[in-house]
Amino acid sequence: MTVPDPGERLVRLGDVARTYGRGPDAVVAVHGVTCTLGRTDRVAITGPSGSGKSTLLHLISGLDDPTAGRIDWPGLGGRPFGRPGVVGMVFQGPSLIAQLDVVGNVALPLVLADVAEGEALNRARRALDAVGLADLSPRLPEELSGGQAQRVAVARVLAAEPALIVADEPTAQLGSAHAVQVLDLLLKAAGDLNAGLVVATHDPRMAERLPRRWRMADGSLMEGEPCSS
Repeated sequence: MTVPDPGERLVRLGDVARTYGRGPDAVVAVHGVTCTLGRTDRVAITGPSGSGKSTLLHLISGLDDPTAGRIDWPGLGGRPFGRPGVVGMVFQGPSLIAQLDVVGNVALPLVLADVAEGEALNRARRALDAVGLADLSPRLPEELSGGQAQRVAVARVLAAEPALIVADEPTAQLGSAHAVQVLDLLLKAAGDLNAGLVVATHDPRMAERLPRRWRMADGSLMEGEPCSS
């Protein structure tokens, strides 16, 4: 994989909005957001439930389309949706496929990106070793604890070597010790991969560990100037 300039802008949002539904029942999830994310950025998005954090992450990662405004991905070669491995996603809830063992789950994005199966499995095993779970490779997701499952999700990101890591409340269902461990792994992964990192979290202790913080309320970014130069 060719590594662009470390300061490269990966994603740009200009006056972006996302509304669900129409008429009096319409819900404005994101409104008037302008921001930029680069490879050197480590951003925490904070705010109460329903403030638009998850919707903003889905827009940034190309999983959803805005109803107004513009998004482009200059450092990702265009919209990442449908291109496995370009953006690494870590979700709040279970994201592993029950029928696949741990190493198969980690290798899956690589296989979908047309990496040869043998190479995909080798990269998956190296990633699992990096997060301390090499011995769990043959287990099924149902045999894992919550903390182990989230570490497998981080290993999946490591194996795919994305340019941008997006995590949606990745520690919300974990105890404090496991939460710290998962965030440590995300920060290390971003550093090792020279990838941008954006994490939505309701936990101020987690947010304080990232150098940039965006606070959301009622679908808008409320604090400071969110745009990178």
